[in-house]
Amino acid sequence: MPMLDIQNLTVSYGPLEAVRSISFNVEAGHIVALIGSNGAGKSTTLRSIIGLTPVAGGQILLEGKDITRVGAATRVQAGIALSPEGRRLFGRMSVQENLLTGAHGVRSRSIINRTLDEIYALFPRVLERRRQLAGSLSGGEQQMVAIGRALMANPRLLMLDEPSLGIAPKIVAEIAAAIERINRDKKMSIILVEQNARLALRLSHYAFALEHGEIIRSGPGHELLSDPIIQKSYLGV
Repeated sequence: MPMLDIQNLTVSYGPLEAVRSISFNVEAGHIVALIGSNGAGKSTTLRSIIGLTPVAGGQILLEGKDITRVGAATRVQAGIALSPEGRRLFGRMSVQENLLTGAHGVRSRSIINRTLDEIYALFPRVLERRRQLAGSLSGGEQQMVAIGRALMANPRLLMLDEPSLGIAPKIVAEIAAAIERINRDKKMSIILVEQNARLALRLSHYAFALEHGEIIRSGPGHELLSDPIIQKSYLGV
């Protein structure tokens, strides 16, 4: 049984279908990438999985349980977390205070402290700046905090929306290494939405290319790197 099973998912904004009857699944412990241009439906798909955007049709199953009509807070409690595009931190709060906002559903102080330690080990820059205001950090450092905030919920499925967007290449490499480490060490399932298709395909076990709300290509990430259509459309080859 897959960790997440998306069946014929349709999401509409008024008369516009942003996602058109797509189906895919995420196996436990796998990284799945969603690639595509702006407006392809990638972020909308993540928002529908976490419960922030209502679906017009289809089903969302988490370990076989239908969560399609369940509220976002319940989905977080069930083990889904989202690090959103644009980071969306509280700029006038400290880094550590921002991290703790991700743990609002975790009641054990020992688990919270342990998770904080894990995040600081994963991102030493975040440890160094934990008392600074989040708004004073660079874009890359803020992205590390945003990922850490999502991890504070101790999810089984972590969704990352454009983690490399607007970030210096050196920091992108650090974040990519952190994503691999999260997946390897915690055996965590990850959905990675990225316009940087080369990065996403390199990191993923399996990937789906979306255009106009539909899946146009799918396969193991390393295979799609050599797919002529993917190369022409997304890799500039």
